[in-house]
Amino acid sequence: MKEWWLQVGLLGVPLLAVYLHIPPPQPSPALRSWKSSGSFFTYKDLNVFYRDSSGAVGSSDVVVLLHGFPTSSYDWSKIWEGLTQRFHRVIALDFLGFGFSDKPRPHGYSIFEQATIVEGLLRHLGLRHQRINLLSHDYGDTVAQELLHSAGIFSPLFFFEFLSGSLTLEFVSPNPIFFPGSEQFSGPTRSPPRRNSGIWRNDDFSFSILQYINQRKKHRERWVGALTSTSVPLHLIYGPLDPVNPHPEFLQLYKKVLPTSTVSVLDDHISHYPQLEDPTGFLNAYLNFINSF
Repeated sequence: MKEWWLQVGLLGVPLLAVYLHIPPPQPSPALRSWKSSGSFFTYKDLNVFYRDSSGAVGSSDVVVLLHGFPTSSYDWSKIWEGLTQRFHRVIALDFLGFGFSDKPRPHGYSIFEQATIVEGLLRHLGLRHQRINLLSHDYGDTVAQELLHSAGIFSPLFFFEFLSGSLTLEFVSPNPIFFPGSEQFSGPTRSPPRRNSGIWRNDDFSFSILQYINQRKKHRERWVGALTSTSVPLHLIYGPLDPVNPHPEFLQLYKKVLPTSTVSVLDDHISHYPQLEDPTGFLNAYLNFINSF
């Protein structure tokens, strides 16, 4: 028995060493183009990637897009052009630890810090007192809820929209959804701690980011309260095939907790990433909500 474990160890150590030193895959041309169209701003001593596109002439409306876990601002690529035809400015960032933003480690990643970074970006862009349309998905939902809790930073008014994603209402399914190998993921974690972009790796760094699940449980009252007490218009765009928030349980819960919120339900085959799976249907649902004001 000892000899068997010794053989496993002798084989495993060099394999682990090779794994840790394999360079991450290079971004695709589309992702390189996405990066070249963006910029960085500094949060403390860290670089945070964002895109800021000017759009519709004659409109003063601004939309800020908050991506989910474990992806990046590239989630919005399929609806970006459509948004620029409606909004004066379309803005998206990669949260710290995701996409092209820095990935410090060790680091105590938190929803509170990510919300502070969003506020810092708005200040950096001179938009702190501009009316903001806030569009969020998954992990970004919770960041948006924290921003809503501190809604004083958005004056005089902001509208608030959710895509299908893990809202802090009740944990129907707390486990995040994974698509191994997607170029949109955060990571990697095998190379230097900053300015990395590649595929998701499930190690100590990723579990640091995964603490958002525990934070949702701990601060549920704060973040659900932000939704139930606000006078800001809320809207949910929902994909019925979403495995993270199953139909019909999640939709029933959402309507019970937030009866004044409006809801758009997409086609039955739409799942957790409606902005990618059905960009036209999603964009139409979103603009119908925006244009109702």
